[in-house]
Amino acid sequence: MPFERLRIVLVDDQVARRGDLERALVEAGYEVAARLSSGGDLRARVAELSPDLLIVDLQSPDRDVLEDMQRMHQEQPRPMVMFVDESDSQSIQTAVRAGVSAYVVGGLPARRIRPIVEVAIARFEQFQSLRTELAETRERLDQRKLIDRAKGILMSKRGVSEDEAYRLLRKTAMDRKARLVEVARNVIELAELL
Repeated sequence: MPFERLRIVLVDDQVARRGDLERALVEAGYEVAARLSSGGDLRARVAELSPDLLIVDLQSPDRDVLEDMQRMHQEQPRPMVMFVDESDSQSIQTAVRAGVSAYVVGGLPARRIRPIVEVAIARFEQFQSLRTELAETRERLDQRKLIDRAKGILMSKRGVSEDEAYRLLRKTAMDRKARLVEVARNVIELAELL
């Protein structure tokens, strides 16, 4: 995700603070696509606007906002930055679980905006990469289990070795121009019918 011309949605209930943060974002080269308050259906509004980054600037983290952020993170993951004046360990942990990529307590000098946004995006992208890798690993493991189960069925029904059962599966997959896991699923489904 390029750092220039990011479309940012800013959530802040205090108009004066919102203006300061918005000016700092614009000066840093970002586009503020919308300014929202934390009330109402925040999740629906953010989904509608589909920003590259969400920035929430609050006096203190609010349970409803954190729940909305967690749902947004599950439905449409994107980098999220949270600026707060007051915080505690529980709020920080809840924010991180909600998908917040950067959690900043205290004042916000304009010169800190760009590094904070860039770190949040980098952390988000790293996390997304790990999630993708984990999902792919789980998928490979699930496929391996199916293949092993199908080999077990062939070993039992045909009285062949594990290597021979694997060769039968692989040859069938090649002959049918199908994936090995698809053939394994078919073997399992047929065995369940018998």
